[in-house]
Amino acid sequence: MEAVRVLDHPLIQHKLAYIRDERTGVKEFRELVDELSMLMAYEVTRDLPLEDTTVKTPVGLAQCRVLSGKKLAVVAILRAGLGMVTGITRLIPSAKVGHIGLYRDPDTLQPVKYYCKLPGDISERDIILVDPMLATGGSVALAMDLLKERGARNIKTMCLIAAPEGIARVLKAHPDAVIYTAAVDERLNDHGYIVPGLGDAGDRLFGTK
Repeated sequence: MEAVRVLDHPLIQHKLAYIRDERTGVKEFRELVDELSMLMAYEVTRDLPLEDTTVKTPVGLAQCRVLSGKKLAVVAILRAGLGMVTGITRLIPSAKVGHIGLYRDPDTLQPVKYYCKLPGDISERDIILVDPMLATGGSVALAMDLLKERGARNIKTMCLIAAPEGIARVLKAHPDAVIYTAAVDERLNDHGYIVPGLGDAGDRLFGTK
């Protein structure tokens, strides 16, 4: 599997354009992130295992395929990752949800952990790690460290936009990482923001500055 997968479905790219637009307000931004997360989740879960079953229809028996019971967890990097959770769990209601709280030190741009609450059986679950922006890569790399310390092995990262610098940092720290994104942008600016990006995803989701 490719380490970085850019999801170029027309609906994903269409909604991403509106998410980028500075004129998009909080309500619309939040709805678009939710919708885009659901669309991306279709691709992230494409390789879920299936098993055969028989279903009785009103007119006969049908040979069908259903999910084989693989356990999943969605882990959000706070705070912006919260905006991506509902779209995924709408598709996969049985998925458990974990939270990792990180903030970026404004001087060093390094991530600092302040909270971590994960399902007790996280080591038994396939994980979708979500954060809208993969910028410096520090938060995702640290989150993967924390997950692996608790026994997690199959981790997929899902972000709306990624920077080359962030991708390189995550793959250097975790060569087994798999990153799904709707776009890989040009670069980071001096403040660690993705260019052209979409600004601060958390502020745009929650109406803060």
